[in-house]
Amino acid sequence: MIKVENLTRSYGDFKAVDGVSFEIQRGEVVGLLGHNGAGKTTIMKVLTGFLEPSAGRITVEGYDLAEKRREVQHLIGYLPENCPVYPDMTVIDFLEYHAGMHGLPHDRRLAAVRHAIARTELEPKATHLIGTLSRGYRQRVGVAQAILHTPRVLILDEPTNGLDPTQIQHMRSLIRELAKEALVLLSTHLLHEVEATCDRVLILRNGKLALDARLAELNTTQHLMIEVDAAPEKAQALLKGIHGIRALRSVPGTVDGRYQYAMETADPLAAAPLVAQILLEGGQKLYRLQPEERDLETIFGEINDPVALAAHNNRPTQDAGHA
Repeated sequence: MIKVENLTRSYGDFKAVDGVSFEIQRGEVVGLLGHNGAGKTTIMKVLTGFLEPSAGRITVEGYDLAEKRREVQHLIGYLPENCPVYPDMTVIDFLEYHAGMHGLPHDRRLAAVRHAIARTELEPKATHLIGTLSRGYRQRVGVAQAILHTPRVLILDEPTNGLDPTQIQHMRSLIRELAKEALVLLSTHLLHEVEATCDRVLILRNGKLALDARLAELNTTQHLMIEVDAAPEKAQALLKGIHGIRALRSVPGTVDGRYQYAMETADPLAAAPLVAQILLEGGQKLYRLQPEERDLETIFGEINDPVALAAHNNRPTQDAGHA
């Protein structure tokens, strides 16, 4: 487990990370998102002991990072963003060298190297000089060194950087497999990679934690989107008697006499047939009726656009009445 409490990292008067707190349990795959400069890489460097925090406390598997930095680093596998490798070494030599750096005994190093090469599908390139490899293969070498010592914590900065579609699919599968033995924290600019791989997402904005949520919760909506030819007063009169409606608000975008509404209800799918029936029996033309679509890209955009987020949270609400 990683537990981060009020983590702050400052450079003079500038706070790259400002009071961030979160916990990650073993078995979780957590995505760390944010624009450039949001604090992602700084958090990863602090967690791995490469940077000192300005304030806050970090514990990894029960060890306090400030007091047991070496013990914590032994538990962590880390892939930095730029994947530093030695181009004049072969893949096997590089991994054997890192096995020694990780403190693996001599009688275990060869088996560990073979296992890491197999898991990252590097067998065809095992005896090649790293400098001759493509960017995608160099990235896999970086992942192989990160998992050599079977770490309990795996921190990956842009793990699919430079990979082709087939390699990306393999990397996703490998990350899910690794999560059976360790907790995985990964950073990426690709939102669809988080959706495809992660259970949970942390979104940073200007050094602060703006969102900590499970992806399954983000995909759950309580809004039903309606497009009909009924003006607000008429729509309110028709729909106010439906059981379970919490609010009905107008959505900008009226075109050619069509009005759009967002209905907040505990169960949009259950309410939809009744909404359609009432509107049609009321003589209205129904153009659209579907649950609100709010994917990770939409949520990320709102968090990083304060105007859009304020507009979403403060749209005028019309009382839809109660059953």
